[in-house]
Amino acid sequence: MANIVMFCILAVVILGSAILCVLTKRIMRAATYLMFVLFGIAGMYFLLDYTFLGAAQIAVYAGGITMMFIFAIQLVSKDALQGLKERFKGSRIAGGALISVIGLATILVVYMKNQFINAATEVADVELPMEQIGTALVGSEKYQYVLPFELISVFLLACIIGGIMIARKEDDK
Repeated sequence: MANIVMFCILAVVILGSAILCVLTKRIMRAATYLMFVLFGIAGMYFLLDYTFLGAAQIAVYAGGITMMFIFAIQLVSKDALQGLKERFKGSRIAGGALISVIGLATILVVYMKNQFINAATEVADVELPMEQIGTALVGSEKYQYVLPFELISVFLLACIIGGIMIARKEDDK
């Protein structure tokens, strides 16, 4: 019973924070609400006894949100941080809603075509040990993921350097 209550509390926090993240006009508030969403997802992992995933969620995304705060402060003008320049146009909202509906329809067509829904209801008979999962994540052989992790880290480093260069070019003007 306690698990159901905690699930409901976390679900309300995640959904409420996600909605507020999308609807707010201030970038710092949006990043804060996103942080609440990610901590709520970590709480879901802990609730399911996936302590490694919960800890990784907090460690990776807490650092990511911190970086987002730093770039929001550096890259966005002072007026936009205070919410003075934000204006919504009806055409942009309608365009965003249209793109969202098209994306949802595409996902539903792919689900129905590939029968993911039927396959998702089947439960695996064997539980994988954590050692095998860890080896798959950080191994360098076939079907192991250390190379994609390294490529993503290099890509993120390039994004950070690009963001710094953009911030410095605006200061020169």
